[in-house]
Amino acid sequence: MATQLPLSAEFRKLVEARLEQTLKGIEDTLNQILEKQKMSPQELKEELKSLEESFTVLFQKWNLEILYTLFFKTAVSFSEFKKTLGINSRTLSDKLKLLKAYGYIDRAVEAGPPLRVEYALTEKGRNTVLLALPLLYYASAT
Repeated sequence: MATQLPLSAEFRKLVEARLEQTLKGIEDTLNQILEKQKMSPQELKEELKSLEESFTVLFQKWNLEILYTLFFKTAVSFSEFKKTLGINSRTLSDKLKLLKAYGYIDRAVEAGPPLRVEYALTEKGRNTVLLALPLLYYASAT
C-alpha cells in the first residue's frame, strides 16, 4: 500500500488544483504538437526511446533521494549524505559521479585543511526535482 506525502488537507487541495492545471496544459501542448507534426508511429517510438536514458538515470535507486536532499538542504557534503540517507560510501560516490556527469549536480572542492567537498543542484537538477514532484505525488496517492 502506497503512503501519501504528508500534506495538510488545505495544502493538498491547492497542490492538486495546480497539478491538474499543469497536466491539462501539458496535454494540450502535446496534442497541438502531434496535430502539427503528424508523427508516424516509428517517429514516435524513436522520440520515446531518446527519453529512455534520462528515465533510467533518474529512477535508479538513490538518485532522486540525492536530488531531493540537495533541494531541501542547498549544499551537502559527502558525509552529510551518508548520515542523511544511510547509504554506503561506494554507492554514494558512484551516484554522485553519475548525477554530475548528467549535469544534475555540481561538485565544489574547498581547500583545507581539512579538504571539504560539497554538492549542490544545478538549474537542470532543480528543475528536475520540481518536475518529478507531481509524478511522485500521484504515484503515492491512494
